[in-house]
Amino acid sequence: MFAVLRTTRNLLLRLGALSAALWLASCDTGAIGGGGPTINTNAPVPVALLVPGGAGNTGDEFLARGLRQAAELAISDLQGVNIDLRVYNTGGDPAQAVAVATQAVADGAKIILGPVFAESANAVGHAVAAAGINVLSFSNNTDIAGGNVFVLGPTFPNTANRLVDYAVQTGKKRIVVVSEQTAAGEAGARALASAIARAGATSAGNFTYSFSQEGVINAIPAIAARGKSGEVDAIFMTADTSGSLSYLTQLLPEQGVDRSLVQFIGLTRWDIPPSTLALPGVQGGWFALPDPGLNGQFAARYQAAFNEPPHPISGLAYDGIAAIGALVQAGNADALTASALTQGAGFVGVNGIFRLLADGTNERGLAVAEVRNNQVIVLDPAPRSFGGAGF
Repeated sequence: MFAVLRTTRNLLLRLGALSAALWLASCDTGAIGGGGPTINTNAPVPVALLVPGGAGNTGDEFLARGLRQAAELAISDLQGVNIDLRVYNTGGDPAQAVAVATQAVADGAKIILGPVFAESANAVGHAVAAAGINVLSFSNNTDIAGGNVFVLGPTFPNTANRLVDYAVQTGKKRIVVVSEQTAAGEAGARALASAIARAGATSAGNFTYSFSQEGVINAIPAIAARGKSGEVDAIFMTADTSGSLSYLTQLLPEQGVDRSLVQFIGLTRWDIPPSTLALPGVQGGWFALPDPGLNGQFAARYQAAFNEPPHPISGLAYDGIAAIGALVQAGNADALTASALTQGAGFVGVNGIFRLLADGTNERGLAVAEVRNNQVIVLDPAPRSFGGAGF
């Protein structure tokens, strides 16, 4: 259940009409050309969708179906644009992903949407670069971004910037970072360090721990001592529910960290899975999430259309089709080039506003929320345009 504490005028679309989410955020289409194929906007535009199906893994099959169905839902919402969607199964394997991507280009695809996994997306990007085909991957791994590969998934730098900016705005400028010794934890810590420097905040400490129950328990005393020093306003955690989040949020207060003085903030989604919201330690904690209004509306439409809930990342397929459709609708032959994809006005999808950046990463409008009484309470709404509050 979502409750918005601060109202904001809807600048881009009426929430009652999800199809409006396909409009380009503005008419900034002048700086396009280069870095991609030309298309005939008066004919169906071939788009290859690479999904991790075909290997029989139940989780991957659910994800593959979710991405395909979300893309089909987006296409049904397009007005005046004809997308020829061609779906290819990668089996979650980089070699198979390369094979089907190469086939997709031979079949005439003008852009590739997917794959999901970073290694596959990186391999596909290299495989189709010579053909001038851009890849909109569902990955959130910024290490693979660049050249003809763009990542659509939510990135640590984007989330870190949003949360650190909000923390600073609310007077929480002395920040401790706590991260696990994993690839994700280290990437999250780097993103937070950059965000702290960018926002003019103060790094009040960095703590890491080995990715084990023993590791986090052994790290608690030092983190708690710092939290009780009177020199800390917030503790950022890179952990998620499947890792050490429950231990950190429970044990630090038990060791004397005063939650009324030190704000707990999470770099990951604290509402996924929903059971996380019931953890005593996350109550009062902050995290970032996509525009809840648009995302909730998408989930309801998806459930009604396909009689099942969407996969947590299936909305990325809708967003990808939204961007492609908006650009094609402008009627430019170079609508799918890199410079067109990275036009500054961005797009609106079911996760809110987003834009692709020249370095292959993305920027998304996120809401800042608090866990309160096992519910998600929006403290600062997701921005509805770039350049305004929240950016």
